[in-house]
Amino acid sequence: MTRLPIDSVLPELVTHLRDRGRAVLQAPPGAGKTTRVPLAMLDAGVTAKRIVMLEPRRLAARAAAERMAETLGETVGQTVGYRVRGEAKVSGRTRIEVVTEGILTRMIQSDPELTGVGAVIFDEFHERSLNADLGLALCLEITGALRDDLLLVAMSATLDAAPVAHLMDAPIVTSEGRSFPVETRWLDKPVGKNTRFESAMAELIQTAAAESTGGILAFLPGEGEIRRVQAALDGRLPK
Repeated sequence: MTRLPIDSVLPELVTHLRDRGRAVLQAPPGAGKTTRVPLAMLDAGVTAKRIVMLEPRRLAARAAAERMAETLGETVGQTVGYRVRGEAKVSGRTRIEVVTEGILTRMIQSDPELTGVGAVIFDEFHERSLNADLGLALCLEITGALRDDLLLVAMSATLDAAPVAHLMDAPIVTSEGRSFPVETRWLDKPVGKNTRFESAMAELIQTAAAESTGGILAFLPGEGEIRRVQAALDGRLPK
């Protein structure tokens, strides 16, 4: 397995969780925190109960679960599963459960002690949604009143960690990561009113692939647009 920048700070994170029961992790985009941290906690045995990780969006929740399951050589729903609105892939074997933020709130409403959950990870916490803030507040209340064994981790790529660490009374772990040159490309002119922007995006990606080397990161507003651009590019890009 390729070593990622986050790997160097995982032992420190695990130590803080064992000693303090909570931590704030700062790591840049691409460092690997989303898929490495839950597996490292599982491997270190910091809790014998389930690890729940919050993701802001359904697509990210499914993708994170699929990547972690792939790392373990399994399919989703075995050691790693996910639950989003209207869809779940979990089983009695599931130890890591990736959920969207509203799911955690409903879990706490139905079971204020979070029975069977040993750790809660708040990923992408810098996005600061109402559900994520409420989830952290409720989990802090649970640790203070009902479950002093519940482990808490807040992870972020860009967040000023000091205020959150102060709120959580938690140490900060920082991964420096690696930087790579990035070239931004735009369309030469706005998309015409008779052209779907997904088609224009596919053309731009195809042009960038032909004129440059390395990876391409394309930003799109939602899952539907992502899938339409993917379909438009099917068979048109180099392997």
